[in-house]
Amino acid sequence: MDAQQPRPETTQPRPPNHGADFSAILTVLLSFIAIVAMIVIPSSSSLKNCLSILHQVPEGHVGVYWRGGALLSVITDPGFHLKLPLITHYEPVQVTLQTDQVRDIPCGTKGGVMINFEKIEVVNRLHKDYVFDTLLNYGVQYDNTWIYDKIHHKINQFCSSHSLQQVYIDVFDQIDEKMKDALQGDCTRYAPGIEIISVRVTKPTIPESIRRNFERMEEERTKVLIAVEKQRVVEKEAETNKKMAISEAEKLANVSKILMEQKLMEKDSARKREEIENHMYMAREKSLADADFYRLTRESDANKLKLTPQFLELKFIEAIADNTKIFFGEKIPNMVLDQRLLGNFLQQVSRNVSKERKSET
Repeated sequence: MDAQQPRPETTQPRPPNHGADFSAILTVLLSFIAIVAMIVIPSSSSLKNCLSILHQVPEGHVGVYWRGGALLSVITDPGFHLKLPLITHYEPVQVTLQTDQVRDIPCGTKGGVMINFEKIEVVNRLHKDYVFDTLLNYGVQYDNTWIYDKIHHKINQFCSSHSLQQVYIDVFDQIDEKMKDALQGDCTRYAPGIEIISVRVTKPTIPESIRRNFERMEEERTKVLIAVEKQRVVEKEAETNKKMAISEAEKLANVSKILMEQKLMEKDSARKREEIENHMYMAREKSLADADFYRLTRESDANKLKLTPQFLELKFIEAIADNTKIFFGEKIPNMVLDQRLLGNFLQQVSRNVSKERKSET
């Protein structure tokens, strides 16, 4: 029965695959080294640029690459990019506005006085289209050539052609523009990709003794300016008072003129009123005189018509009748005689009147 029973099969162990294990270990090790290179090593170190595969170009910069020391024409934009480790070298280059500060610039003026500009700030920008040409000709530190060194050169040229008075006071406000124009002129000619936006120059440091002299001069100048301003204020006040007096006099003159015109108008109105009253009085008197003349004329004409012997005799008789006195004596007959004489006289008058009427007709 033992011979008929089947024997259990025995499994033989497989030999270990040492090649696969080594590949896995090598992959893990390289991955670990790459992660450590990207995380542990500072981003500014050249070692990371050599070892890293994945790199980041920050905003406002472009990526520039060298392979074997030769500058590549590839320019990358901000973001993540890949490169060959240990073979390709990478540098970020800023293409936005940047401010370079140039410090401690000694120079000598035309009079031989040494002064020092502590700080000059140059705001500049490298255009993206000229990054390759600029770095090919002047390297990554192109600003050392065209900004730092040029500022030293231009400042010394400027100081050597001006006196201390001009550099420190008279033309100090022009140094900014002169430096900007000088830098931009050279950059436009030799490195057109560099744009100089502005230049800010601080007041230079001068020897203490000369500085005290300038301070005293400035104090005296300030005193003179204060005196001049006081004089101007006094003159302005006098001019203002004069204008006020003139204005007041003109106002009084205008008021007097208006009052005089008012009085003249009142006089003229009174004169016209008197003339009108005189005309009215003359017209009234003339009318009365004419009326009296007409009345007297008419009465005269009426009296002429009454001058008849009969009317006169009637009036004579009425006059005698009205006389209440009676005379007695020898002369009484004269009364009759006188009556006859009166009758003769009245007849003569009547004849004269009739003649005059005939002549008038």
